[in-house]
Amino acid sequence: MTKIKESSTRNANKQLALSECPVTYFMNKISGHWKPIILYHLLPGPKRYSEIKKAIPAITEKMLIQHLKQLENDKILIRTPKPVVPPYVTYSLTQSGKELGPVLEAMGKWAIKEGKLEIQDANGVMNLTEKSGE
Repeated sequence: MTKIKESSTRNANKQLALSECPVTYFMNKISGHWKPIILYHLLPGPKRYSEIKKAIPAITEKMLIQHLKQLENDKILIRTPKPVVPPYVTYSLTQSGKELGPVLEAMGKWAIKEGKLEIQDANGVMNLTEKSGE
């Protein structure tokens, strides 16, 4: 894939949208298929890498590591290595990350209201919500 020039019109428009539109800024921070799901699983409290991976079995290790690093760089989560034997890492939300809880909840409620959606837990399907009026 070709690298986009820093001075390209597309890049300039993106930077303008990011600086002037708070919704665009927000969507840029949590964009991607997996980031909202990772954040959702961290809302109750800190989790080890293996717990996050187990909670999201469909995500590849590469994508999980990539998104965790991006969320850490964006100061939405904190990575804490534990110097024990065997060593492990925990991930927790920053205050900024915790403030996304109501936003994620509102997005989830909207999705349930708008369409057919399976809500699952670790044991399988809990609920199947139909679009109202169907």
